[in-house]
Amino acid sequence: MSAPPDIIGILDFLRAAEGLKATTRNAWTSAGTQESVAEHTWRLCLMAMVLHPRFPEVDIARLLKMCLIHDLGEIIRGDVPAPDQAGLPAGKATEERQDLLTVIQSLPKASQDEIIELWDEYESGSTAEARLAKGLDKLETILQHTQGMNPPGFDYGFNLGYGRDYTGTPPLLADIRAELDAATSKRRDESGRG
Repeated sequence: MSAPPDIIGILDFLRAAEGLKATTRNAWTSAGTQESVAEHTWRLCLMAMVLHPRFPEVDIARLLKMCLIHDLGEIIRGDVPAPDQAGLPAGKATEERQDLLTVIQSLPKASQDEIIELWDEYESGSTAEARLAKGLDKLETILQHTQGMNPPGFDYGFNLGYGRDYTGTPPLLADIRAELDAATSKRRDESGRG
């Protein structure tokens, strides 16, 4: 007995999504291993879950779905560190969306449409859920950089400006940002790169 074709396509997608476990980011864990995109996504979702009660106007299911899919396209070309994104000819978002379309092609059309809609909404920052997901995404990255076993010469100063457009409001994100900026400054000063 074989599975229905839509299940085969879903399994093919899930097999492809496993690639995020091996796709590394420009961040290191506290154990000194390079962080994977899947690890970043997991903690981003955890942040969204535990902070969600502070944002009652936000649809938690939609927020979590955005967090889950926001980096799916990185399976193909990998993660591009923020300082390097300006040099991409087509732009990070354009390339990542093209890659996302490739990754989801085996899914049923309704699932593809949902993922594309969520990704486009996230990228445009057009809703409360998208703005919160983007802000939390930036904050999770900075949090990792404040606790990771980063290599010598790591540029902590970059994080002091990184993602400011997404982390200044609402006030809770600004408060978290202030705490992370203090931790970033401390790490920078300890590293002697102040």
